[in-house]
Amino acid sequence: MATLVGDFGNLSDAEDAAQDAVEQALTTWPDTGIPSSPGAWLTTVARRRSIDRLRRSSKGAEKTELAARLEQRLTEHTAFGGESAMDAIENETLLRDEQLRLLFACCHPSLRPEAQMALTLRSIGGLTTLEIARAFVIPEPTVAQRLVRAKKKIAGAGIPFRIPPDEELLPRTALVRTIVYLIFNEGYEASSGTDLIREDLCHEAIRLAGLVAELTPDDPESLGLLALLQLIHSRSTARVSPSGDLVLLADQDRSAWNPVLITSGTTALDRALRLERPGPLQIQAAIQALHCQAPTSDDTDWEQIELLYRRLTELQPTSVVSLNHAVAVAMARGPEAGLDMLAEPELASALASYSHFHSARADLLRTIDPVASKAAYRRALALTESEPEMRFLERRLAELG
Repeated sequence: MATLVGDFGNLSDAEDAAQDAVEQALTTWPDTGIPSSPGAWLTTVARRRSIDRLRRSSKGAEKTELAARLEQRLTEHTAFGGESAMDAIENETLLRDEQLRLLFACCHPSLRPEAQMALTLRSIGGLTTLEIARAFVIPEPTVAQRLVRAKKKIAGAGIPFRIPPDEELLPRTALVRTIVYLIFNEGYEASSGTDLIREDLCHEAIRLAGLVAELTPDDPESLGLLALLQLIHSRSTARVSPSGDLVLLADQDRSAWNPVLITSGTTALDRALRLERPGPLQIQAAIQALHCQAPTSDDTDWEQIELLYRRLTELQPTSVVSLNHAVAVAMARGPEAGLDMLAEPELASALASYSHFHSARADLLRTIDPVASKAAYRRALALTESEPEMRFLERRLAELG
């Protein structure tokens, strides 16, 4: 998509071309097999089919120029040795730049924030309109309307597909980081479906975080985001049982954690902290580092984690952060202390439709009030659409009898 947007100059034509190529692949690959460079194959077919379509249409000067540009791109890549060479080239500097240009164009300040997020999650993260709607708890048609309006705005206002100049870069980077984090969250804990984790989205988010950190190497929060995602994802393999069920952090086989990601994430966090400008992403990464460094669950430094969450609530006073802080307090001081925080009316109201709020309450109530615990598990079960989470909550209910 990033490459095709560079060709066409607008999202709609690029999406049409990409869909044509995918349709061709679904028809061809079952017979011929997947090519050695599928990304190059798709890009080449998208360009060729677009050229054919432009030749068949009653072309104006603009379409004639576009067809010539596409033919030139095909000629240039053929000169480098065909599709495999093109794939190798575009997966390095060229593709990196095209992806960043698309990412920052979607986050242009002339677009409304909700449109920026929807457009970027769709075009960069590959989330469906339904998945985006679930992420923001809004109707799917609302997301579709936002996407259409955003594309029209980009085309009508002539918003450039480029990395912004330095004076515009950092203000826009904060939103870019938020969106990359949302992509990762949908991957690490799929909002619906049979799989708990979507590895494709996790890897895409980590790769995008790496590009943003490379583009803004002196921004500690960009490094913090990269560290955070790597440290969380280091535990993905142990988080799912062989049968596809959810495994809680305390019960995970820590020998199955990815040491390469832990080392890489810790290194990025150390680089961020040396810049001495702490922020929310760095604090969250530090919390994850403490989890990853504990040899066993009992060795977890919950006192330090609770202090970090306390600081995080000052910098990022959201209801979900408050929920996590309450859980850390419960682990450090006992379940009653955490339950007192979760009973705060404003927090309970804000998270009334959030399944994790009710499952957290249920966990803390298990030994104190089993009846109330079961009611909370049932409420959490009613609010989730993830099959692995449903099975986990049903097991917890069964354990209570």
